[in-house]
Amino acid sequence: MPAAGVSAVAGGAFEALLDSVLPAGGPARLTRIGEGSSNLTFLVERGGASVVLRRPPPPPLPPSAHDVVREARLQLALAEQGVRVPRVLAISEGPEPFYLMETLDGTVVGDALPAGTDGWALGLAVVDALAELHAVDWQAESLSRFARPSGYLERQLARFSALYAASEGRRIDGFDALTERLRGELPGGGDTAVVHGDYRLGNVMVTTGPRPDLVAILDWEMATVGDPLADLGYLTITWSEPGATEHPMLRSPATAANGFPGRDELVERYVAQTGRDVSHLPWYQALALWKCSVFCEAIYGRHLRGEHDDPWAASLCDGVPRLIEVAAACLDQA
Repeated sequence: MPAAGVSAVAGGAFEALLDSVLPAGGPARLTRIGEGSSNLTFLVERGGASVVLRRPPPPPLPPSAHDVVREARLQLALAEQGVRVPRVLAISEGPEPFYLMETLDGTVVGDALPAGTDGWALGLAVVDALAELHAVDWQAESLSRFARPSGYLERQLARFSALYAASEGRRIDGFDALTERLRGELPGGGDTAVVHGDYRLGNVMVTTGPRPDLVAILDWEMATVGDPLADLGYLTITWSEPGATEHPMLRSPATAANGFPGRDELVERYVAQTGRDVSHLPWYQALALWKCSVFCEAIYGRHLRGEHDDPWAASLCDGVPRLIEVAAACLDQA
């Protein structure tokens, strides 16, 4: 996007804040990056240097969603605890909020594994980084403002139910029945940790080659303090593997190739790293799919309004009901 589009992306405060982090030069150039359909990410280039911009999608926005200022401040707090996150450079809290962060040298793996990269090692690096995140001291002073550890699962059910009820989208067959099943079969006695909320292969940046490692965890919009198994449930339902039940959140097709660990191997590795009881994991997988149905329906609504024209958004016409079906099947295994 040329400089003329800057104000449309981030408001009048953009140029002033950009001047504080990039060298002076000609007009800035913005290019949309990432596959995210919630908060938007842009590469900003000027004077031979670059930063990354995060901003909300265009309004109307549901209550409490797309809070980029909270996202940025949480990343600052996590950086103090040694979590692998991009360094936040500047935050604008104005009427059109956004923040700027450093660019990183790495790869986000999607459809195919880069040549020469060890898929097994990459898969283990992804789950090891999750275990590392879940070991962070969530009671540290820098994270205390984000900590509401009790009642996390109940709040998730209440929040996403409210988002669904407030939406102007379709009423999906089976959604209400699944919601009641999740409430009625709620597991108890879970641990507490920093929870990413959207932890999947597409939201991490990695090095490639025979010894890949994780550079940074991206997209902290849904992060909070809560039950860590919610992250493990989400990671596994988004992880493609041979014979996996099809649904629209299988967005890491590379992991279905030979050489990657499967879901069972990911879970075994996580248990070895954390010692956690994962006997109720199918419930957490169902929760993840149910939550996905809510935000995917919002994405489908934006597609109908002409704001998303990619094939994946269009596929959610049938894809959202499919998420409900797969979630119910997971609960049958719980």
